[in-house]
Amino acid sequence: MKNIYIKISYVLVFVLAVGIIGCNDNSETFTVSSNPTTPILNNVSISDIEIDRVNVNTPGLTLNWENADYGVQSVITYDVQFSSDENFTNPVIASSVQGKNSVTLSMGELNTNAGNAGLNPFEWSNLYVRVSASLGSQNGVPTPSNTLVLNVYPFFNYVFDDYFIVGDATSPGWDNNNNNPALYRDIDNPNLFTYTGYFGSGFFKVLETKGSWTPQWGTNDGTSIEANPGGGDDPERFPDAGGTNITPGYYTFTINFGTNDFSFEAFDETGITSPGSLEVQGSSLATSVALTPLAFDGHIWYANSVRLLPGELQFLANGADAWGSDTAFSGIATVGGASIPVPVEDDYDIWFNDLTGQYILIPLNI
Repeated sequence: MKNIYIKISYVLVFVLAVGIIGCNDNSETFTVSSNPTTPILNNVSISDIEIDRVNVNTPGLTLNWENADYGVQSVITYDVQFSSDENFTNPVIASSVQGKNSVTLSMGELNTNAGNAGLNPFEWSNLYVRVSASLGSQNGVPTPSNTLVLNVYPFFNYVFDDYFIVGDATSPGWDNNNNNPALYRDIDNPNLFTYTGYFGSGFFKVLETKGSWTPQWGTNDGTSIEANPGGGDDPERFPDAGGTNITPGYYTFTINFGTNDFSFEAFDETGITSPGSLEVQGSSLATSVALTPLAFDGHIWYANSVRLLPGELQFLANGADAWGSDTAFSGIATVGGASIPVPVEDDYDIWFNDLTGQYILIPLNI
């Protein structure tokens, strides 16, 4: 018994010693210089930059700077900041690096970050640029550099995601590149999408990019959405994780990418008659363009790769009734409504739903 008591005592003493050492280990504290040397951002050779909207992957801007000095051996993070005002009231971080003193941004990256900083497309504006140094993973002791002023001409920054349906219950079947109908984006919540129309027996999923299975969305529990952004197990199929085929009919599918939930509810299409013809007209087009109804569901109309100019358009039904709204890219059109603004020239896929008046104009190159 005495030997057992001695062994247990040794163990307790060892545990207590380790705990005391762990709680009082201040051996790695260090003191940062009260007056660190700021990074110095070097001038660039070209201060007027018209951003190339065609060759978006080519280099657009290279920045070099002299490193900051905090007087300690620690990792220094450098954030390249853009702002639309010299006070950097609402700066955006265009790039963040460690262990480097230079960054090259592509034309596309330069355009996106200039737009996020608040510069308007298709006009020359001042872009204020600086580098902010900081210590460690917690961005301690931020120290900004001097500021460069560039004169930048951005192209349009399309900030929306678009989504499409696929599946044997839908028009394209399980083909991810078969004129897949677009979901309609809510004008107040860019994470909220709906699709009202005919669904056949079977199931469906949601895609972000036509021609690609990643990312794709489905459901594994029948109430929340699941995603496969690339790799791993694919989610199950809407509306009930592949349990029971949809009873053919008209439904409204709603999906919220912000809250990760969805609904699938019956829709009464009784009394809603599709127009005999539908076309788009207005100052954005050189000539009117006819839309085609889906053979699978005649209430869903489309036109692919339509060249639109800055201006406006309306949907003309039966050559007489003009449908429109005042929101660009997506919205709900009504008879006699406003003309739909088109802010940027591009080729667009156009979708219109005569059950709901919903439309979506999807630019293909921006």
